[in-house]
Amino acid sequence: MSDRAVVIGSGFGGLACAVRLQAAGVEVTLVEKREQLGGRAYQLQDSGYTFDMGPSLITAPEILDSVFRAGGRRFTEYVDLVPLDPYYRIYFHDDSHIDYVGDVERMREQMARFNKKDAANLDRFLNTVRPIYDSVIGDRLGSKPFDTIESMLRFMPRVLKLQAFLPVTTFVNRFFKDFRHRFIFSFHPLFVGGNPFRTPSIYLMIPFLEREGGVWFTRGGMYSVVEALAKLFTELGGTIETSAEVKEILVTDGRATGVRTTDRDYPADFVVSNADPGHTYRHLVPSGKHRHWSDRRLDRQDWAMSCFLLYIGTRRRYPQLEHHTLILTERYKGLLSDIFDAKTLPDDFSMYLHAPTRTDPSMAPDGGESMYVLVPVANQRSGIDWDEIGPAFTDKVIDFLEEWGLEDLREEMEVLHSFTPKDFETELNATWGNAFAIEPKLFQTAWFRPQNRSEDIDGLYLVGAGTHPGAGVPGVLLSAETTYGCIAADRDLPDQWSWSTRGTVALDPELHDDIVPSLQVPLSMSGD
Repeated sequence: MSDRAVVIGSGFGGLACAVRLQAAGVEVTLVEKREQLGGRAYQLQDSGYTFDMGPSLITAPEILDSVFRAGGRRFTEYVDLVPLDPYYRIYFHDDSHIDYVGDVERMREQMARFNKKDAANLDRFLNTVRPIYDSVIGDRLGSKPFDTIESMLRFMPRVLKLQAFLPVTTFVNRFFKDFRHRFIFSFHPLFVGGNPFRTPSIYLMIPFLEREGGVWFTRGGMYSVVEALAKLFTELGGTIETSAEVKEILVTDGRATGVRTTDRDYPADFVVSNADPGHTYRHLVPSGKHRHWSDRRLDRQDWAMSCFLLYIGTRRRYPQLEHHTLILTERYKGLLSDIFDAKTLPDDFSMYLHAPTRTDPSMAPDGGESMYVLVPVANQRSGIDWDEIGPAFTDKVIDFLEEWGLEDLREEMEVLHSFTPKDFETELNATWGNAFAIEPKLFQTAWFRPQNRSEDIDGLYLVGAGTHPGAGVPGVLLSAETTYGCIAADRDLPDQWSWSTRGTVALDPELHDDIVPSLQVPLSMSGD
């Protein structure tokens, strides 16, 4: 008789882990609180407009492909991948802009307009970052557990040698002087909930990951990836239960034996939680049975920032927007200090806009624009009453965008929805309304995070942004590989490390042939 498992939550991490387990012969039931699958990768549809509510891009598609290969399939059999160029357009406070691309020569040409020495330093910067990328991705440290102090100590000499403990901005500023270049090579930790002024430089593998493998989108939106994973899971025989909120992880003699939802119990030989780790330990594990991750320790963690999001459908297009656009205020460090430390709502703000209709017009009615606007804000420890301030803040963001150049935005809007830190807290059970789980600080990384194999409950495993290696689509997919590896070691399941590397992550040749012809930037191939 095969093992039975319950996976709580259907974000990318939960779905990927469920697929891997089902492919290994485990009888898996995935239970999801909401009506639709996806977790933070939810989808909103209104009046012909389609919005991805969370993740908006794919990097390292080979990591996604490895999940499908575990199930005997290929990622490109399920989705239509589209390469993005530029990856992002970044507008600065002085009206200058840079198109952030993977082509080093194009980047160098743009940088030379502002500082020729910076442009000349680009190769040196990339060559210095490459060993960090090779360690985390190439050597698969992002997909191996760090659940013992010995594993952390073995890794530390490499961290010290690479100076990967330095804050991202400290590392980057040694190579570049112009404020634009300092920003474009240091902002990526914000995509995983980190403050670049204190996130360790090991996270510089993110921009290198983009450069090596490109930035991609899927026609129909990122939700098509959720649908693809769910389809694969059910094809393999997995069971999905939606509108089934887990109220308790059942524990007998110190071992997880199933879950209890609002309607019924689901017995299991082990449980995987894709819920926020704060919610898992504080609200799902019975009281007194999580001494390692006690309420007090959870309270001492620095939880990631949150986001204020607007989902806007307009009758017209705005050509100044690329698929991904960043609009920045003059303040950088001070603004982040307000958000992460003071936890105030500053008068100025920077924002990120996702306009998928630039790539896939079907996500809006003919001639229309589907976009979401993301403003980084403090988490719920700020004490901000979003029910009270939300409407006024919405108006402030729209006024700013109209003044910036999106003419008649308010008049052209047909659809407007918002999602606030309070919604992260109530809809997604995110501790303090965080958007990215635990902040990726040096002493909240690897061994210092909640582990993929629970330290408190035998047979309980964690997956997703709150465990190792962290947030972001590649991060949570790697967490699923790590968690599966822990379960496989505990229960004698087959090895699924199905994407080979030598020095750098490389697209499998078959996947490469499927998706690369339309990509302008050549990708590294295995063995090159």
